[in-house]
Amino acid sequence: MTPPLPIIAIVGPTATGKSDLGIALAHSVDGEIVNADASQFYRGMDIGTAKLTLPEREGVPHHLLDVLDVHEEANVAAYQQDAREVIAGICERGRVPILVGGSGLYVRAALDDLRIPPTDPAVRARWEARLDAVGAPALHAQLASSDAPAAQQIHPSNGRRIVRALEVIELTGEPFSATMPTREFVSPAVMLGLQIDRPTLHDRIGVRIERMWHDGLLDEVRGLDRIGLREGRTASRAIGYAQALQQLDGILTETQAQAETATLTRKFARRQQSWFGPDPRIHWLPYDAPDLLDRALATVRAAAPASGP
Repeated sequence: MTPPLPIIAIVGPTATGKSDLGIALAHSVDGEIVNADASQFYRGMDIGTAKLTLPEREGVPHHLLDVLDVHEEANVAAYQQDAREVIAGICERGRVPILVGGSGLYVRAALDDLRIPPTDPAVRARWEARLDAVGAPALHAQLASSDAPAAQQIHPSNGRRIVRALEVIELTGEPFSATMPTREFVSPAVMLGLQIDRPTLHDRIGVRIERMWHDGLLDEVRGLDRIGLREGRTASRAIGYAQALQQLDGILTETQAQAETATLTRKFARRQQSWFGPDPRIHWLPYDAPDLLDRALATVRAAAPASGP
């Protein structure tokens, strides 16, 4: 009997074609897609997140898309539970789970031995106020003084993760680094990363941003604004959506909104590369290889558990 395939994860920076490879692999291995892009959790956030349309999904089942309203906050602990339940269900049906997305912490929450520490809105709000007062670099320095290993793994500009680390330290009395995921899969898995040179990636991001506005991002944001987009801590800050809101408010011109979105998306892509790059388990494949699917399939099959004694 052919040994079962491992869970497949397709990771890497935005705009590299992860979704397209996921669909192709799903057709090849009888797979189902599990979303690991935090922005795609939100109903109605379609154009600005490059969410595949129903026709583009080509009949492949997709899970954990459109599971939150825009005023709700994404939660890693809830995602971990939901993703593992979905993955177990796919496996029980005899199919292959294919995790697709560039939200690194969510990918690791689904696949790795990761303990989710507690949270407290009041404590977090206090640290967020501190972030607003002194800025991310100063707060990062404070984190470094109390938990150097955590500070080394969190970029000084990533205010949200710095706040989370300080919140956990205060609530648990333990270093945040003690709760960071280990590179240890809880179930057999193989990670595929799509590799791209930076100039090409920047060009692809620019094209994507222009297409977002052309395809009606402003209308999408107008509609979401009527149902509580501004109330959502996560959704309202999503790259592209925050800039579209500022354009609607007259704070930015369309040119400025697009330029700021492109700049922030490029910075986000660099952070994604920094997150995934050090992970030795990832098999990196050229995003534009003519035989990309064949290479991906060969990597997946080589990682399949051996059959028999």
